[in-house]
Amino acid sequence: MSNCSSRALTLLSSVFGACGLLLVGIAVSTDYWLHMEEGIVLQQNQTTEVKMALHAGLWRVCFVAGQEKGRCVASEFFHGPDTDIVTENTANILKTIRSATPFPMVSLFLVFTAFVISNIGHIRPQRTILAFVSGIFFILSGLSLIVGLVLYISSINDEVMNRPSSSEQYFHYRYGWSFAFAASSFLLKEGAGVMSVYLFTKRYAEEEMYRPHPAFYRPRLSDCSDYSGRQETRIPRGNRQ
Repeated sequence: MSNCSSRALTLLSSVFGACGLLLVGIAVSTDYWLHMEEGIVLQQNQTTEVKMALHAGLWRVCFVAGQEKGRCVASEFFHGPDTDIVTENTANILKTIRSATPFPMVSLFLVFTAFVISNIGHIRPQRTILAFVSGIFFILSGLSLIVGLVLYISSINDEVMNRPSSSEQYFHYRYGWSFAFAASSFLLKEGAGVMSVYLFTKRYAEEEMYRPHPAFYRPRLSDCSDYSGRQETRIPRGNRQ
């Protein structure tokens, strides 16, 4: 039963770690963390006309409506295509979220390291410490990612709260599937970390259970041993040559 539970933990930690690595890799490399729309409110029929729409990632901003439709630019070189519609707050959102970029990158590096160490530990289960080390790396990777997500959300909320309210301007934003992938990756990596640490405790307990007592290593002399009946023969000094 214990052997089956260890195998289940090994399989689940590998699957969770692989999925966490895949999801955070997709999230970091795609441009759908944030969707924003900006336009004007038509007073005649109280409808909105979208003048600018974009989706942004950690590295690029891609426009899907407006004068810059179909164009993608690096986030550090972002400039509003129309200052009357794309306000300074919109540009500040895309600039301030860059402060959260290093944390997902660190998380990606840590989860890759944890995944490699975890697989080595599965191939060589006698090296019990590898399960513990991989679990720590999985947990640190998840913590690094959640710090980045918190900074990402807080930077957006700060700019949205400081945005001047106007009855003539329309602004809307929502988080994209890249952000959802990153959040899901956090849960998977934390789960992989907890299972790896628990797997370490089980393997360590099994090693202690089946490890022979030190008394078993003590040589025991039987009555039939050559040494048991051997007596030391002393030669008198006078007969020594």
